Amino acid sequence: MIFEHEIPSGSKLYFGQSAKIKREIEFVSAELLENLGFAEIVTPIFSYHQQASFNDKKPLLKLNDEENHEVTLRADSTADVVRIVTKRLGRSMESKKWFYIQPTVTFPTKEQYQIGAEVIGGSFEEIAKTTILLLNEMDAEPMMQIANIRIPHLLNEKYEVSLDVLKSMHVEQIIGTDLPWIEQLVRINSVEDLNDLSLFPSDIQAELEKIKIATEQVKYENMVISPLFYAKMRYYDSLTFRMFEGNSLLAMGGIYTIDSVEAAGFALYTDECVVNKMDKVTK
Repeated sequence: MIFEHEIPSGSKLYFGQSAKIKREIEFVSAELLENLGFAEIVTPIFSYHQQASFNDKKPLLKLNDEENHEVTLRADSTADVVRIVTKRLGRSMESKKWFYIQPTVTFPTKEQYQIGAEVIGGSFEEIAKTTILLLNEMDAEPMMQIANIRIPHLLNEKYEVSLDVLKSMHVEQIIGTDLPWIEQLVRINSVEDLNDLSLFPSDIQAELEKIKIATEQVKYENMVISPLFYAKMRYYDSLTFRMFEGNSLLAMGGIYTIDSVEAAGFALYTDECVVNKMDKVTK
């Protein structure tokens, strides 16, 4: 029996203090992003093209329009923002910097509130610094993890290191590969570890150099480097970052390509930020 007061697993309920904190986070974020030159966009909750962003279609909630064409509920905001801005709005809008405050919905009943921004032709430095500013406004002091998705793909394509092994971070198996420089790559953890890259082959060295330049541009104190980080990330293909406080992932972003459009963006996970702030208020 489902009682009248029950809510589906994975859905969100905010009330009292949590609702107030959520509203404050969204208000402060919108004001800051507008001051930084971002224009706001709210995309439809229904989409025809979400499936193009998902290799695994299981997370998509599907239904049909009046002509029986399949539509899905918004499970991802980034792809829709980029497609609408470049293909529908096009030259009618001069702005290349957009932000949104809206939830995503995935199967079976998972809601996730997000504050995100996309910059068409944007840089890693700009988007990372913007994320840091937002989290500072929320009194968060997160750690920034910087990675480069291209490195795991190079290891797989050219050096026969399995992506599954990298994803699970089986260090013994990674070091066991017949590559004289692989152990040194595994050991990279801090910005200082990037000072001498001469040991690595030119293709790996070039991608590590991108991480090094990014750290010098962003200049964030609490930073770790994870050159072997790999996850199946939609459309991200180069530099990425994730921001943690404690065990909570508060935000992630980076450089990506969608429909041949190069952009940079981030998503701040509002639900985790609300919990993070409430924990500090109650201490």
